[in-house]
Amino acid sequence: MTDLLGVRHEDGWTVLTLMSPENRNALTDELLAALADAAEHADRDDAVRAIVLAGSDKVFASGADLRALAERTAMDSFDGSRARDWERLRRLRTPTVAAVSGFCLGGGAELAMMSDVIVASPSARFGLPETMLGLLPGAGGTQMLPRAVGKALAMDMVLTGRMLDAAEALEHGLVSRVAADGECLALAEEVAAAIAGRSAVAQRLAKHAVRTAFETGLSAGVDAERTAFGQAFSSADATEGVQAFLDKRSARWTHR
Repeated sequence: MTDLLGVRHEDGWTVLTLMSPENRNALTDELLAALADAAEHADRDDAVRAIVLAGSDKVFASGADLRALAERTAMDSFDGSRARDWERLRRLRTPTVAAVSGFCLGGGAELAMMSDVIVASPSARFGLPETMLGLLPGAGGTQMLPRAVGKALAMDMVLTGRMLDAAEALEHGLVSRVAADGECLALAEEVAAAIAGRSAVAQRLAKHAVRTAFETGLSAGVDAERTAFGQAFSSADATEGVQAFLDKRSARWTHR
């Protein structure tokens, strides 16, 4: 583990904090690899049922390290270690919550959009400014952003560098909630606690089903949901959840 990444374990969730203020939490190769390693480790831990991603109050993450980018080859960008690290983050089964304060740009915005829930502070600013460098988003931004905010606004943001503040991001569906000043991480952890307080079986299957909606047609998505429902229905947690409701008591989850 690197000192660029903070790791804090709570009862049911883990908080991963980007800690590179000297370069505005730029997603260097080292930091991205450490983040992917820590997230995968949490993903394999049965005690972790939600993962919170956070930055500083001023910057969530400011994108790629441009000095390293200048030395990268075309094949590195297509199939190098960074591409593999991004793929590892995309494959996480555990629900993720991004706590976004301040600037969230380029790869930072893509990292946030990979999360299942985004909680923003009033200071949050979202943008994909890569075209000003003669580049374009390379970690899924051109695919995730239109699915979140629609084609027109996504084109505006990608082609002109327009940034969205927290209120606009909430209005257009990019974020789930906007916290009060100074309460972004606390609210993100509150969301994580709510997720962790339910059956991990159902939560992971539900995450998979919702994400399938953005990657397939309606019929295939409904089929995927039906399969996931059947898997959840056969779990011990489903039996316990239904019985607990009938008994008017809190469920005792085993996450099996």
